[in-house]
Amino acid sequence: MTKSMHTTNCFNTFIRVAEDCPAHTGEEPPLRAGKPTVACLQYEMIAKAPYKHTSDDVIFATSAPGRELDAKATKTEKRAAREAFFSRGQACMRASSLGKRFGWGVHADSEGRIAIYAVDSKRYQALVRDPKLTQVRAMRSQRA
Repeated sequence: MTKSMHTTNCFNTFIRVAEDCPAHTGEEPPLRAGKPTVACLQYEMIAKAPYKHTSDDVIFATSAPGRELDAKATKTEKRAAREAFFSRGQACMRASSLGKRFGWGVHADSEGRIAIYAVDSKRYQALVRDPKLTQVRAMRSQRA
């Protein structure tokens, strides 16, 4: 019997900033106590390579199990760690601080690869108006 695999990937979707997001522009997430937060790691990974990674790639690489793998890990070890990680459901990019706190919308293309756009950018506004995209919001930080 094979384990079912969960995914956070979405396709042709734009995740708009949360309704209660305090940022009016895209802000780079700050370090906390001199160390990068998950939001810092996600921002860096997506901003450096737009439309290269899927949501699953980013969520796994910035998770504790993903960060524990070092460069010497074999492909088999990496695949096993990823399969174990996604054997249970995981929070998607809607739950990321990028859209909840720091003012970044996340666009997933037809192949599930993602890029981020600042809430005050022209590209963000164009994606909001695109009728071909499924429009969702990042999760609110506070209950309504």
